[in-house]
Amino acid sequence: MRIAVYPGSFDPVTFGHLDVIRRSARLVDELVVGVLHNSAKTPLFSAEERVNILEEVTKDIPNVRIESFSGLSVEFARKCGAQFIVRGLRAITDFDYELQMAQTNSVLNPDIDTIFLTTSLQYAYLSSSTVKELAAYGGDVSKSVPPAVVDRLYSRFGKAMNNEK
Repeated sequence: MRIAVYPGSFDPVTFGHLDVIRRSARLVDELVVGVLHNSAKTPLFSAEERVNILEEVTKDIPNVRIESFSGLSVEFARKCGAQFIVRGLRAITDFDYELQMAQTNSVLNPDIDTIFLTTSLQYAYLSSSTVKELAAYGGDVSKSVPPAVVDRLYSRFGKAMNNEK
């Protein structure tokens, strides 16, 4: 059985993340989306909330499972029985960091390979940080995140979408 792990913070999950999830799920028998719980950071949504949101927006993909984890992605992949770690690339700047991580993971566990998927062009500009900033100012995030995330974002910031042109 081919198992892959797609780790990330997903704070919040964007259409770019979902693009990578859908495409990588077609490559493997099971895709485990790992929601990182990093105690050194203060996310907008708790790990439990992010897991719940991801479960909701991936419910139509039968071979996707959502789990939270802390620690090293490569160790989480080992615990899941995965042979692959999936990473999305938006731009060349992502590649430098991701290549270093893939090489480090390979040293830590040479049995787990990293698969890089370039984000579809229509989502290449998206980042969770940009989406959060846009939502904080009441900007329209509906083209960036699934409907299940839109209201949660505005609610978290105490904003309504700014419909002024």
